[in-house]
Amino acid sequence: MKFKDKVVIITGASSGIGRQLSLQLAAQGAWLCLAARHVERLTALADECEKLGGRAMAVPTDVGQESQCENLINKTVEKFGRIDVLINNAGFGIKGSFEELPDLDLFKSVIDVNYYGAVYCTRFALPYLKQTKGRIVGVSSILGKIGMSGSTAYCSSKFAMAGFFDVLRLELKKHKVSVTMIYPGYVVTEFAERMVKPDRTLQGQEGRKFYTKSMMTAKRCAHIIIKATARRKRQLIMTSYGVIGVWLNLLAPRFLDWILPFISRMNKERIGGGRI
Repeated sequence: MKFKDKVVIITGASSGIGRQLSLQLAAQGAWLCLAARHVERLTALADECEKLGGRAMAVPTDVGQESQCENLINKTVEKFGRIDVLINNAGFGIKGSFEELPDLDLFKSVIDVNYYGAVYCTRFALPYLKQTKGRIVGVSSILGKIGMSGSTAYCSSKFAMAGFFDVLRLELKKHKVSVTMIYPGYVVTEFAERMVKPDRTLQGQEGRKFYTKSMMTAKRCAHIIIKATARRKRQLIMTSYGVIGVWLNLLAPRFLDWILPFISRMNKERIGGGRI
């Protein structure tokens, strides 16, 4: 599939994977509706996309709010007349175990953005996607397949997202709307720096210690997502260790339970565990 003149909505567009998706699709001539909470970044990104040859509109959106998701879809249709692709990419995480959270407000916030944000946007976009036999993409995480200590809220949101889209895929098959689930591993983005601690402060500069040269770049990750979307792939687990982890979870779950705490501990020794 060529994305020239295709109408694509991208949530979480202002940074990381979402930003790279926007730039690369713009270079292909896509018509983009860019959604995120960071207004200045979003506006600047829309200008960049226009210079690359695409058309772009910035719609400041908190996907955790149902009414704002409805507005996002309405604005897209008003501007471009249709929707061909919806990429549910917005998300954030919390550093700390379930018991370390002082209350459930932060937990609920993660669920609202990571899970309900995708549900809301999909709900309102669906009538238009059925008209175009379009594509839905859910950018999850390998932690939507494998649970990791210290990531209760994040894993819960990503597991819920996977369940929702796996069922929706079956329901939409007769309408020829495809659903592609993406499960990246560790990716160099701002995710670790923006991770929220139990005291509601951001991890900030400390998060940069997490990244290594061997990690996938956001640019590479976005390129892979675009190819999977074009091919209407069912799902894509991006890394070899992700594939191994999923198979271990099926064939040797006790061994996986034994080894995961060591991985979690290594993350904490570096920064406290940032991930996409």
